[in-house]
Amino acid sequence: MTALTPMLQQYLEIKEQHKDELLFFRLGDFYELFNEDALTASRELNLTLTKRAGGKAGASSSMPMCGVPFHSVDGYLAKLIRKGYKIAICDQMEDPKKAVGIVKRQVTKILTPGTVLSDAVLEENHNQYLACLEQQEDTLCLAYADVSTGECAWYTARGKDREEAVLDQLYRIQPAELVLTESSEAFGGLLDKMVQKLPDCMVNQYDPVPGLDYFTRHFGSDCPAGKLPLVRGTVEHMLQYIHENVKSDLAQINRLREITTDAVMNLDATAIRNLELVKNMKDGTRHGTLLDVLDYTRTAMGARQLRQWVEAPLLDTARIRLRQQAIGWMVDNARFRTDLGDALSEITDLERILSRIEVGSANARDLAALRTALRALPQVKSLLDQVPQGLLHTLDGRISLHEDLLDELERGIVDDPPFTVRDGGMIRKGFNAELDEVHDIAENNNQWMLHFEQKIKDQTGIKNLKVGYNKVFGYYIEVSRGQVSQVPDTFIRKQTLVNGERYIVPELKEFENKILSAREKIQQLEYYLFNEIRQDIRQHLVEVQETARALGVLDVLYSLAMAAFKGSYVCPRLNDRQEILIKDGRHPVVEKLLERELFVPNDVHLNNTDERLIILTGPNMAGKSTYMRQVALLTLMTQMGSFIPAREADVCPVDRIFTRVGASDDLATGQSTFMVEMNEVANILKYATSRSLIILDEVGRGTSTYDGMSIARAVVEFINDKIRAKTLFATHYHELIELEQLDPGIKNYSVAVKEKGKEVVFLRRIVPGGTDKSYGIHVARLAGLPEKVVKRADELLAQYTAQGTTGQPAAPVPQKPEAPKEEDLQPSLFGDVIGDTLRNLDVMTMTPLEALNTLYKLQEEAKREGGRS
Repeated sequence: MTALTPMLQQYLEIKEQHKDELLFFRLGDFYELFNEDALTASRELNLTLTKRAGGKAGASSSMPMCGVPFHSVDGYLAKLIRKGYKIAICDQMEDPKKAVGIVKRQVTKILTPGTVLSDAVLEENHNQYLACLEQQEDTLCLAYADVSTGECAWYTARGKDREEAVLDQLYRIQPAELVLTESSEAFGGLLDKMVQKLPDCMVNQYDPVPGLDYFTRHFGSDCPAGKLPLVRGTVEHMLQYIHENVKSDLAQINRLREITTDAVMNLDATAIRNLELVKNMKDGTRHGTLLDVLDYTRTAMGARQLRQWVEAPLLDTARIRLRQQAIGWMVDNARFRTDLGDALSEITDLERILSRIEVGSANARDLAALRTALRALPQVKSLLDQVPQGLLHTLDGRISLHEDLLDELERGIVDDPPFTVRDGGMIRKGFNAELDEVHDIAENNNQWMLHFEQKIKDQTGIKNLKVGYNKVFGYYIEVSRGQVSQVPDTFIRKQTLVNGERYIVPELKEFENKILSAREKIQQLEYYLFNEIRQDIRQHLVEVQETARALGVLDVLYSLAMAAFKGSYVCPRLNDRQEILIKDGRHPVVEKLLERELFVPNDVHLNNTDERLIILTGPNMAGKSTYMRQVALLTLMTQMGSFIPAREADVCPVDRIFTRVGASDDLATGQSTFMVEMNEVANILKYATSRSLIILDEVGRGTSTYDGMSIARAVVEFINDKIRAKTLFATHYHELIELEQLDPGIKNYSVAVKEKGKEVVFLRRIVPGGTDKSYGIHVARLAGLPEKVVKRADELLAQYTAQGTTGQPAAPVPQKPEAPKEEDLQPSLFGDVIGDTLRNLDVMTMTPLEALNTLYKLQEEAKREGGRS
């Protein structure tokens, strides 16, 4: 067998330690991959596959090979990581020119979806979380961190519902990677459910090393979570995994917080999905979501923070009011709001810049971006100084100017630094005397060359010779072919050209060595100074992080103030009466998407007494689902601290929002639409409390009419009798409207409809009272069903209506005896026809022309009544 070359022996030794990763092996200006790694990369990245001789004797032992330039590797890495691959980066640890024998190489980092720091992979407005899951007896612990921002948190759930609780948290944070320290079988069906909900999340097995105690290194010995063995172990193992991959101190991870369900609303995965808070159900993007409507943030920190606020509304009214006051200040002070937006626009992504500085991957452009952000801080501070008290005043105290850092960056880094840090050009003149001196030598070479060229011309009499330089041959004296005979014997031939010759002389060679030495020294000295500046920033990392976090909160408040200003939102009042009262509320997303139509506003009144459960009837497409989602979103926005689109609102915080909206099946688990619906309803009935808000749409429609109607009624009765939560229940089972007469807490509402012959106009108004029509055939006609089908449906509907819903007379509904009305005890001022007409008028849904026509008819009828009397 042919012996391997030293380089390939080195490669195989390193690859043996990283069998599960694609190994990017640095060779000069390229990262190369070999064997199976090369085949994979060639297929996934569409790279040309070549072969390399593996043995000293030649190509008999050639192996597949492909590579990418090191300066553009990030784009290729991003594609592979998104496809679910882990990557090991093997770099050259010494200058090949100075190396004795084979160049030393080692793996400097391992890239996984949860530990990557490249901007090519990270989304600016979304955290990239790595999660770790462990269990002990009946308790599950979830720890997660964003290496790119330093955020770190933990959550525990115990008891029989622990799996669902952890799944909801996983769905909320959407981790890019989940690490397990025990076999996946130990978690039963939990992981199967997680993969179904989060198909893009990579799951990795990890065997931690005991005794490293990264927990204390990051959070200190006094951290309360360190006293909880399961929590400490889970966080410790997550930190071990991150250190093993990133291979850095990771000082940016220095604050650990607990995720609790008593401080924020615990939205489950179904509510987040059905309400389309951060992703729409059509294509999974943020277009047409609440986040999209509210996002006027100017910074990446603010964009990420806003998403967290949307998914975790507050429960504490005091904290909600603090946010409302801050937003109100900005809404009322237009100049303040405008100037703050301009200042925030200059703030770069401080959190991720600091993380790159900490792990050693930041370049001079990152430092320039940090300088840009620090320059904007005085303007932000001067604006916040105008606010006398409240949350804005508190944020002002958390934001520091970091003047020493800014001064160092102003003096040290040039205005437009290069991308690479090894080639010089980063450090400003005047920052370091030694560097300035070497620069002077290098920069004066042109003047020296002009003097030298003139001296040689004078000495030789060759007037058209010239002194030049290129990267391949260095400095030279070029003489045309016709003047070669005049070249002195002291000239040493260096290169022959078509039209002349190039020479070198000892004086020029000495100058070349001096210049090249100066350039090399510049590169070394600049890199040293750059690292000194970077190290100084690391010493202030915690303080700058605190400023970055405060700026993120400030940016969210600014964003919500802009949404309130542009959308004419109002500040909702808060109450503890368990009452939701919203007048002329509007759906924040639908309203913004409507371009040529005005959104029809609607009221809602829910409480825990006489308006506890609303049964909402009306046709498809009339707006029932929109209305119900609107109520949920306005309640959620209120608890975010946001203003809401309404004329007036008085809202009590709810502990949970539960939703059952829309139809979907789950092919992965073989669950039908009806089964998914029943699972969601079961979850609501299990966890809802009297302080919850429940949104139920068309319960029971996935089965037969009798089964569905029975289930729907039973669900209504259970919620009304046992849970007693504020509930909106939309249905096409019109028989359910009789429940209003059985309990004073149940009320019927419907969507107003205007009929004109066979045509129907949806008025989008929610009005008191139920309806006994679904208008399904009208909707079918609007959808374009053949007229023959529609006519046949009309005929069948008439037959079924004549027979009754069950083919038998409906059981009588208990009725309360009505007291005689006052108008029945005295003569009417109007005739019977006029009185009946007036009583039955729906003034709110009439057009001006219809009102005039009705008034004219009443006038004519009054004349006839008068003539008869």
